[in-house]
Amino acid sequence: MPSKQHYLSSSAEGGPNVHCLYDVATGSWQYICADSATGKCAIIDPVLDFDPASARTSTTNADMLLKIVADKGYEVQWILDTHPHADHLSAGHCLATRTGAPHAIGQKVADIARLWRDYYNLSDAFPVEQDFGKLLKDGDSIMIGDLQVNVLLSAGHTLGSITYVAGDAAFVHDTLMHVDVGTARADFPGGSAGALWDSIQTILALPDHTRLFVGHDYGTDTRDEAACEATVSEHRASNPHVGEGKSRDEFVKLREDRDATLGLPDRMLYALQVNLRGGRLPPEEADGHAYFKIPANRF
Repeated sequence: MPSKQHYLSSSAEGGPNVHCLYDVATGSWQYICADSATGKCAIIDPVLDFDPASARTSTTNADMLLKIVADKGYEVQWILDTHPHADHLSAGHCLATRTGAPHAIGQKVADIARLWRDYYNLSDAFPVEQDFGKLLKDGDSIMIGDLQVNVLLSAGHTLGSITYVAGDAAFVHDTLMHVDVGTARADFPGGSAGALWDSIQTILALPDHTRLFVGHDYGTDTRDEAACEATVSEHRASNPHVGEGKSRDEFVKLREDRDATLGLPDRMLYALQVNLRGGRLPPEEADGHAYFKIPANRF
């Protein structure tokens, strides 16, 4: 995995300005998508720092995102998550509280919540309609200033993942990895390699020049720097999992065989009970402290 914090900016004529912040600890990319005409922006997939050894949270990433916003003179209009992440805790609630912007996610997060209520044996947990400011469905659109952002359901990694398409920029989260790596895993509860293939085909049907921004990168044997952006045409030509000539059946076998070798992310069982609460810790108990509930021998 790349060993240093990484910050990139991307712009294209007529498209949004995209600021990309890499979280070393989880290999996660976080984004600020800004309408250059109005200075309004959205923060996408922000990370709440978390130390699994001590179960302690901190806000280094959130603070850095807000510093970029301030330095650029932007106004935060939305906090957007693409799905309830398994590998990091969401800073969505933290940033929504600090900016006053609504926190949105896909409406099928309600179906994901039902799965995880069973895993945690918490029948009344995760009231998603209460904990998120807006639930978005396939075909919805929102505005960042004068920039229209269209919502695509992109199931596969989870059953409720969504993609945000903002002009010539698409935030495709855990569907595609960087163009020299392949695709994301599809073996979490509710995931499906077949559904992931179908979602990726919808993404790759966007115009050739569309900039695709991925959710994660861990480097490669020949590339130490974290990377996050490639175009639709580059993925169609060169992505080793879904590039030119790959069939659906070939992809499903490749993805399922690969996923069978992967362990769980070390933050997963903490992360889901935070992210399904919109980035909130579990409710404080009588002593004023919050406690995680970790299922034993379920995975």
